[in-house]
Amino acid sequence: GQDRAASAASQNSAIINDRLQELVKLFKERTEKVKEKLIDPDVTSDEESPKPSPAKKAPEPAPEEKAAEAGQTEEEHYCDMLCCKFKRRPWKSYRFPQSIDPLTNLMYILWLFFVVLAWNWNCWLIPVRWAFPYQTPDNVHLWLLMDYVCDLIYLLDITVFQMRLQFVRGGDIITDKKEMRNNYLKSRRFKMDLLCLLPLDLLYLKFGVNPLLRLPRCLKYMAFFEFNSRLEAILSKAYVYRVIRTTAYLLYSLHVNSCLYYWASAYQGIGSTHWVYDGVGNGYIRCYYWAVKTLITIGGLPDPKTLFEIVFQGLNYFTGVFAFSVMIGQMRDVVGAATAGQTYYRSCMDSTVKYMNFYKIPR
Repeated sequence: GQDRAASAASQNSAIINDRLQELVKLFKERTEKVKEKLIDPDVTSDEESPKPSPAKKAPEPAPEEKAAEAGQTEEEHYCDMLCCKFKRRPWKSYRFPQSIDPLTNLMYILWLFFVVLAWNWNCWLIPVRWAFPYQTPDNVHLWLLMDYVCDLIYLLDITVFQMRLQFVRGGDIITDKKEMRNNYLKSRRFKMDLLCLLPLDLLYLKFGVNPLLRLPRCLKYMAFFEFNSRLEAILSKAYVYRVIRTTAYLLYSLHVNSCLYYWASAYQGIGSTHWVYDGVGNGYIRCYYWAVKTLITIGGLPDPKTLFEIVFQGLNYFTGVFAFSVMIGQMRDVVGAATAGQTYYRSCMDSTVKYMNFYKIPR
């Protein structure tokens, strides 16, 4: 009996030892897995993901209900016209966004394009209508129509778009409608927008349709600079747009100078002296050609005779030298920034070849 008790105790102790060794092995494996998870959190666990419960099919409707629904959908998507029956798409309701991100919203950039078009209409055509006899009583209604279309674009920009622009305050993007409106009303841009919409057109009733009364419309220049920055941010080759914009600056300065020359000629009297415009041919083209030769200082122009002509020509020469030098410098900076990568690469290659030639490295 003692031998049997001893053998049973030894068997139990062996079983306990085996079980303890298995537990120690399992703990070691679990510890290694926890270490791996702490080192690399992306390690997936060996546990199986729970299987989704099987989806229950909805009971099929009765055949009569199916026919009624099909007829209803056909009525919604088909339209009868006389003897024809054609299919049409259902209208989708579109809601204007309550807040607009000015940095990434392409719709806002497109709207700025129309605002800049209206601003360019005022900046380019107000001097033309003031100096040249292109605005006549017969076509004044067409000019006024385009003017008020531009005013409508300005008004929509103030009341619809600028009131919904998001802004950053304290690191947070503010999208609250009231906060966005207050931020715009306190900004400098709102004051400039109010100035550019001064109703000086009411003075037409007393002084007639004078285009100079619309000069405050040119104060919308902040939209032009914002459009430039937004467009350059989304273009892959922004330097091309910069070159076009700089060229437009030069063309606009020539445009204004041609208008001033025609005004000076009309003030002196068309064809009254050898220096003024003689009234032959297209007035704008001839005056623009004179402005090109003056501002770029090409020469070959008739000498001014009167004091007014001398002062006007001297101011033209001075302004032309200053403006043309600024344009050339700006064009050089634009082209230099566009080819900066190629220039750096060529300088590195030249330095490398010079180093290899100095130390007589074999070809």
